[in-house]
Amino acid sequence: MKNYMTIDGVPAAALEGSMRDFRVLEGVDLLARCNAFHEWQDTRRHSGTWPFSRATETGPAASCAVRDDRGNLCTGVNFASQDYLSLSSHPAVLEAAKAAIDEFGVHSAGSPALVGNTSISVALEDRLARFLKMKEAVLFPTGWAAGFGVIKGLVRSHDYIVMDALAHACLQVGAQAATRNVVLFRHLDVEHCRTRLQDIRKRDPKAGIMIVTEGLFSMDSDTPDLGAMQALAHEFGAVLMVDVAHDLGCLGEDGTGHIGIQDMLGKVDLVMGSFSKTFGSNGGFVATNSRAVKEYLRFYSPSCTFSNALSPAQVATITKALDIVESSEGAVLRGRLMHNILALRAGIRERGMDCYGDPSAIVAVKTGDEALARMTARALPELGLISNLVEFPAVGKGLARFRLQVMAGHTDAEITAAADRMKAAMQLGQARLDAGYDQTETRLAG
Repeated sequence: MKNYMTIDGVPAAALEGSMRDFRVLEGVDLLARCNAFHEWQDTRRHSGTWPFSRATETGPAASCAVRDDRGNLCTGVNFASQDYLSLSSHPAVLEAAKAAIDEFGVHSAGSPALVGNTSISVALEDRLARFLKMKEAVLFPTGWAAGFGVIKGLVRSHDYIVMDALAHACLQVGAQAATRNVVLFRHLDVEHCRTRLQDIRKRDPKAGIMIVTEGLFSMDSDTPDLGAMQALAHEFGAVLMVDVAHDLGCLGEDGTGHIGIQDMLGKVDLVMGSFSKTFGSNGGFVATNSRAVKEYLRFYSPSCTFSNALSPAQVATITKALDIVESSEGAVLRGRLMHNILALRAGIRERGMDCYGDPSAIVAVKTGDEALARMTARALPELGLISNLVEFPAVGKGLARFRLQVMAGHTDAEITAAADRMKAAMQLGQARLDAGYDQTETRLAG
């Protein structure tokens, strides 16, 4: 880290440190402990380098207005929302939600284990199972709840979890809540996963093991060899669980994501997903080929058993979105989405930048240095681009990036604008850093 003092009104403290610094705090007063984080956050907030906790004024449209948590308004092209097929504002989806409210009211008023389900939620479970060529599916109130709940519901303290090192936080927290026997393998590295499994089986030939990975990793936009992972599970008497939150519905000819692309439909032990990326709603699910597993999760997965079921409007939204995903219109939307993805990735590279991984709705633009990333984030609202900064510890130190989340509803002009404004913001951020460093060196020399 260069020795900055103040750059264009941004103090050095706003360009240094990370949220990792405040994860473990000391002191007897649990509430007062929060002050240190808030002071650091406020320094970033008031210097314009805190790009989190924003709120849309008009919903997640392709271009929209966003207000930051100081009340400042930014209007621009929106590449920060997760609405991959642009279904959250689809007229048929809106009408389905309204009709469900008229018929069922606004509240499920119970957990799925009691009387929180409705006839349409039971029907949605059946639809999801058929879509994935699985025998059963069970709904959860959120995608986080599904990821946490499938692990906590099935894994016990004497069991093992072998997990991709970059798995989502809900999976990592679920694993930590279930057992101390959590073993990470290098990202996408099948042979390293094999080594981990061999070591476990040597020590404990009878232990239960769950292998955890994702269909599409959202920070790096890459995917594992699911067939190889399932074969490993069979070889070592383990169970494979795949999180398909970011690819289901929006990738593949039929919308079944990488499980479908890799010809693994119906062949993966457990499939878990979220409706919040492509299906226009909150909510999650777990699909299985065992009715016994479905019923066990309903009563032993705490985030299912002790949470209210999805509301009727959410279920209707998801169901109608699934109708569209499975239709010819869905194929057209996926085609438009991929057109936008490829155009944006090409535009980023044509402007001298680069992005991670393979084509998906997540175009993660490489930035690297956290100070540059924060100065770039500060410039983006000025230029009319709404995007999400991802920095350590969500990704590795020095591997900061901007996650541009593409929608089918983005126009060609909005794609071009995103690439142009990303480049301009990065140049502006770098210029301000360089100028600030030169001024600091001059003052120190004087």
